[in-house]
Amino acid sequence: MNAGLTKKYTLSTAIAMVVGIVIGSGVFFKAEKILIVTGGNVMLSVTAWALGGLIMLICTYAFSILAGRYESVGGLVDYAEALVGKRYSYFVGWFMCLVYYPTLAAAVAWVAARYFCLLIGWQTTGGTALSLSAFFMISAFTVNALSPVLAGKIQIVCTIIKLIPLLLMGLVGTVSGLTNGILIQNIKDTLPVSSIAPALAVALPATAFAYDGWIVATSINAELKNAKRNLPLALLAGSLIVIVAYIFYCVGLSGAIPKEDMMQMGEAAVYEAFNILFTPIGSTLLLVFIMISCLGTLNGLMLGNARGLYALAIRQEGPSPHIFIQLDKATNVPVNSAIWGLFVSIFWLLYYTVTSLNGTALQFGFDITELPAVTMYAAYIPIFIMMTKKERQLTAYKRFFIPACAIISCLFMITSAWLAHRDTVHWYVIAFGLIMFIGALFRSSPENRSS
Repeated sequence: MNAGLTKKYTLSTAIAMVVGIVIGSGVFFKAEKILIVTGGNVMLSVTAWALGGLIMLICTYAFSILAGRYESVGGLVDYAEALVGKRYSYFVGWFMCLVYYPTLAAAVAWVAARYFCLLIGWQTTGGTALSLSAFFMISAFTVNALSPVLAGKIQIVCTIIKLIPLLLMGLVGTVSGLTNGILIQNIKDTLPVSSIAPALAVALPATAFAYDGWIVATSINAELKNAKRNLPLALLAGSLIVIVAYIFYCVGLSGAIPKEDMMQMGEAAVYEAFNILFTPIGSTLLLVFIMISCLGTLNGLMLGNARGLYALAIRQEGPSPHIFIQLDKATNVPVNSAIWGLFVSIFWLLYYTVTSLNGTALQFGFDITELPAVTMYAAYIPIFIMMTKKERQLTAYKRFFIPACAIISCLFMITSAWLAHRDTVHWYVIAFGLIMFIGALFRSSPENRSS
């Protein structure tokens, strides 16, 4: 079913895609939120990151089992189709190309623009940041549309670069915090026992966004060399690298700046921490690395985004399959599908600017950084349930134990998201329902209805 897609990506590209998409803006602008909601306590913050990482690792391991068995076009859409059915896989694919891919791309593009404005000394909100966000998004689209091989190489380079600030903050911040006593004090300061569970409930959805994106790597399974071997390896290796890097960074950040300053400064605390540890010149250089990190994530997201509607069109589903199934003869990229992904991403960028960043502008805004990510965990549950029913050739451990752990992990994340966003989640549910209804209108052929 690959319809002409060539095997152009290697294992290193796939690992870089997992690490590069996951490590992006999330860890840098969610780390201070997690420290704030946990009262600046290091151990509780590490617990939140570890729980979020464990949930991701369990789910990636479950999908690595499926990745070793199924290889077509669309990754997650393949697994949903094989185990649950064509109708369910269609709506999963529709959600991914209308909400999941573009909301992540919009948020990451905006964070990259904010860091660029911070480096240049421009205003980090308003039209300047919005224009830069759109520029970064269009640039990522152009690279992926015109030269997918170059996009894969960029992903590897950006992944290496983006690990630099995480490792430096982890190492230098930890040593500095132990020397000046800040880290020890932040470890000793604890929240009341009654506040621990609510703090973790708010922190976990933030880790969901920071850890999110790994599933995007499965979108290149039809273009990955020896995919049934390399994709499972990439999912597991990439996930472990991310978890270790995040926890190391969190500990280092806690040692760089007193928790009182962290809680007062909010988003600016990360910049101040780098400034304290590495002097203004060093902190500026590291912020450049962070911006590259965000752009690397954006590149990977647009790589998956470009294939979103194509994964439906190849199955003769969605709007105008004959248009979105077309591949460019020179680049072997579904350009029409990529253009669709770009325009939808720009829509969500505008929405993010008007609502999530200016909460008083509209009263029906919801968080597009966390809720779509948690929705994916909900989408995984039917797949894991059917995995226990259909994958009879697997061992009991892989067929029952791993899916059961994955289902529990998904339910845990969904509950945390409800507790954290209960005031706005109803608006998200309304928007979700409307988008799914529109998707149902496009799924109207007799063949699709019969599935």
